[in-house]
Amino acid sequence: MRILEYLGQDPQRSMKRFLLGLGFFISGLACVYLGYTGSHLWQILGLGLIGIGCLLSIWGYLGIFANRLYHIINRDHAKRND
Repeated sequence: MRILEYLGQDPQRSMKRFLLGLGFFISGLACVYLGYTGSHLWQILGLGLIGIGCLLSIWGYLGIFANRLYHIINRDHAKRND
């Protein structure tokens, strides 16, 4: 329960992390495509950006999910206590 509270304490920041990760992922895909048509070094850079993008997106989505789950659990407890 405490981990949900910690991860979901700021859903706006989590959304920003998710969108930033999505941007890194898309940039990485563009670099991989550039590497396909040009130098292979673009592909290596692209794979790194894709990895960073995936990690940021996962971290952001976990925060969003934890916030929703925390509020669902607390709403159920509040209904039971009334």
